[in-house]
Amino acid sequence: MTYLLALDQGTSSSRSIVFDAQGHIVAQAQRELTQIYPRPGWVEHDAKEIWHTQLDTVREALNKAGIDASQVRALGITNQRETTVLWNRKTGAPVHNAIVWQDRRAEPACAALREGGHADTIADKTGLLIDAYFSGTKLQWLLDNVPGARAQAERGELAFGTVDSWLIWQLTEGTVHVTDFTNASRTMLFNVHSNAWDEELLALLRIPASLLPKVQPSSSHFGDAAASLLGHRVAIGGVAGDQQSALFGQACFAPGMAKNTYGTGCFLLMHTGSAFRRSENGLLTTSAAQIASPLVVSRTAQPPEGAVAGLGRSGAAQTTAAPQFAMEGSVFVGGAVVQWLRDGLRAISASNEVQSLAESVPDAGGVMMVPAFTGLGAPYWQPDARGTITGLTRGSTLAHIARAALESIAYQSAALLQAMARDAVAAGSVPVTELRVDGGACVNDLLMQFQSDLLGIPVVRPAVVETTALGAAYLAGLSSGVYASTDELSRLWRAERRFEPTLAPARASELMQRWEHAVRQATLAP
Repeated sequence: MTYLLALDQGTSSSRSIVFDAQGHIVAQAQRELTQIYPRPGWVEHDAKEIWHTQLDTVREALNKAGIDASQVRALGITNQRETTVLWNRKTGAPVHNAIVWQDRRAEPACAALREGGHADTIADKTGLLIDAYFSGTKLQWLLDNVPGARAQAERGELAFGTVDSWLIWQLTEGTVHVTDFTNASRTMLFNVHSNAWDEELLALLRIPASLLPKVQPSSSHFGDAAASLLGHRVAIGGVAGDQQSALFGQACFAPGMAKNTYGTGCFLLMHTGSAFRRSENGLLTTSAAQIASPLVVSRTAQPPEGAVAGLGRSGAAQTTAAPQFAMEGSVFVGGAVVQWLRDGLRAISASNEVQSLAESVPDAGGVMMVPAFTGLGAPYWQPDARGTITGLTRGSTLAHIARAALESIAYQSAALLQAMARDAVAAGSVPVTELRVDGGACVNDLLMQFQSDLLGIPVVRPAVVETTALGAAYLAGLSSGVYASTDELSRLWRAERRFEPTLAPARASELMQRWEHAVRQATLAP
């Protein structure tokens, strides 16, 4: 048997999953991760805990599978994106807790960048909006606020990385400092056109280039996990940020293919191919997972003018690939609205009760819920919006509110896909013809059917919903020769259920208009 190992390091936990070559789960293990909140709006992780919990799950998953590391062809890593780690190259010790993607402490630096008129430059080079969400201003904060950090960085003594880089550094016992294009593209420091760190952006944020990892395609050889850790050397053959990894795991390899991950929030990504386009509808442009070609590996290749290669200290070859892009939109409150029904409203005692409660009524009875508990994300970008429930009558019940809460997840995702469609039409691109779904809430049949009804296209749930980890395994399998091409991966992808639209298009349009009206009510100034 051929096995692939996926390390899935997320915001709330570290997981490892052993897959066979057909993409079936053989065994898995998980450890919760401590959330640290030093101040309001600040979120941190202990980087050492990230590493130790991840290593523990690797060993446990291999043990559960009844195999040892010598039977693993390669491992892949997928990770919470934007979370920022800064460590000492010599000792390997972090100089501070990791600053998590949710953390907002860098907002003053972002405001200064906006006020300085840099928004268009950053968007043109990176595809991103200026926001504390991304890694660059988090790193800037660490250099400016950790005593001695900037001086150490300028002497070349420190290393920066997102969680993937930190794990690879640990797995290779401090010999490889590297990341992939997808994670680099979320730093606000990376030029997605040239696939290289950008000198102008580094100067703008005052980031020394010596801090940066080498960057290479998501499916390529990143180094080897040490035998002293796993009992046998294992090639690290795939790396991608969690949402791009899920896009890959869903076999969305062609322009116009899209996936939506229904987790605490929702992340909708549509592959757009090799053409870079800035959204006119409040979405982000980000790098999609890319595959290395042996024909473009060179130890002498020079970065484009105005860019730096960021080779780090690994001494590995610079590997390039043709840029691939995706449009991305984020819903801040997806499955979290079910948690609110359980913990806040106490309408249910367990999350899995929500479908039966919602199905106890034929529809939401005119009730609309906008779960803007922390503002609204794409395509609205209304940070001051607050949650509302409208359309209540004397006949409204908890069941109607539960159904409206579930439907709010679908409404928000439909608004995202419609924004993507407007961008696609403007660019003359292929429209989305089906939506592939994953994440914990995609098991809710009522939600998936309503999503299909609103969109007017099929919603397809895969047989393996752990697509984030599966994407990392697929990337590792490609680089190690388990798979010959993405065509082979497309043939492996299997649907578990296909939800076809049953609602008349005119009725779906009417419902979306009612949703947009409810959103306007949620965003009215007090």
